Amino acid sequence: MEPGTVLDTAFWLTAAAIAALLLMSAFFSGSETALTASSRSKLRARADKGDKGADVALTVTEDSERLIGAILLGNNVVNILSASLATALMTRVFGQSGVALATLVMTLLVLIFSEVLPKTYAITNPEQAASHVARPIRILTFVLAPVVSVVRLIVRGILYLFGVRTDPGSAMFTVHDEIAGALAIGTQEGTVHKEDRDRLLGALDLGNRTVDEIMRHRSQIEMLDAEAGPDAILTAVLASPHTRLPLFKGERENVVGVLHSKDLLRAVEKVLRGGDGTLESVNDLDVLQVAMKPYFVPETTPLDEQMREFLKRRTHFALVVDEYGDLKGLITLEDIIEEIVGEITDEFDLAAPAALNKTETGDYLVDGAMTIRDLNRMMDWQLPDDEANTIAGLVIHEAQMIPTEGQVFLFHGFRFEVMVRKENRLTRVKIRPL
Repeated sequence: MEPGTVLDTAFWLTAAAIAALLLMSAFFSGSETALTASSRSKLRARADKGDKGADVALTVTEDSERLIGAILLGNNVVNILSASLATALMTRVFGQSGVALATLVMTLLVLIFSEVLPKTYAITNPEQAASHVARPIRILTFVLAPVVSVVRLIVRGILYLFGVRTDPGSAMFTVHDEIAGALAIGTQEGTVHKEDRDRLLGALDLGNRTVDEIMRHRSQIEMLDAEAGPDAILTAVLASPHTRLPLFKGERENVVGVLHSKDLLRAVEKVLRGGDGTLESVNDLDVLQVAMKPYFVPETTPLDEQMREFLKRRTHFALVVDEYGDLKGLITLEDIIEEIVGEITDEFDLAAPAALNKTETGDYLVDGAMTIRDLNRMMDWQLPDDEANTIAGLVIHEAQMIPTEGQVFLFHGFRFEVMVRKENRLTRVKIRPL
């Protein structure tokens, strides 16, 4: 065939059509990467600043199945059409050998200009790219909606035959998972400090944890006998490092009030000023009239809900009860805040022995009452806390018994040795990572 006959108007029109189809393929590929890789939180921030494209991108990405279906449909159509035109064009110029040549040339062109190049550009700044392509993609999804719906039904039917149930309304990852993953990556890369990560994760986990996980057990509660003399109660309150103390009658389970040290001192001052000014007049004080009504909460209350209730009631102190109404422990607002910021101490807190000590052999001596969560946060371990809250509870749960001193257990990749046992409590455990 003569060169003039080959390079005619039809040749250049076909070549121009192939180039246009490659550009469309690049647009679809870049749009797919930009819209799927962009962060919805960053798009929301751009939309709040007045970026209309980001607002459209948020709307388009709400139905990810429909979005991906429309983009893939358009991308495959233009790729197949461009390959067909290239094959016809090369066959016209080079005969039968043009088929192989067209395959090679189109593979290179599609790979470089329609896949790698646009996707690399989109991934460098996905939010900006998503804002630019959102409007035409919205039109595309609207136009192709009937075809995409048919394809979606066919795909779901095939998956149903293999026992796969699809739920397009559910997200693959929750917001909590996304934030936790970002913090983990930031910590590994050194851009986020471990302390900052722990605080943020502590705040996020409040809704997943209940008051019984962090409460002070009833055996550790300092309580006052309401039937004791007012002078004895006053002495105990002044000697205590706590400002709020529960009052009980008869037995410790029967809590009848909570005494605040300031309220007691105000009442004492009133008695002294109104009486003869001697301490003997304090014996006429009715402590129960000074005490506040006890505030009871179920042990299954989520921490975030309990914190909101504390703020709503303008109180910092609650007694925890189980489903039978029996006293389990107490919880304060400070306990919840400590789950976020870490241990809080003041000048009145008593010095306590360290809950975690490292030995020269590389083992860790751990207080049995230390919570698994605190140990995991301090050591970056992954001990499970589903069945137990404390280290002692974990050992007892795994051993299915109350171990004796010197017993050794291996589980979850650690070696646990019971060092000290007092009655039925494991007060000291040696842990070594295996």
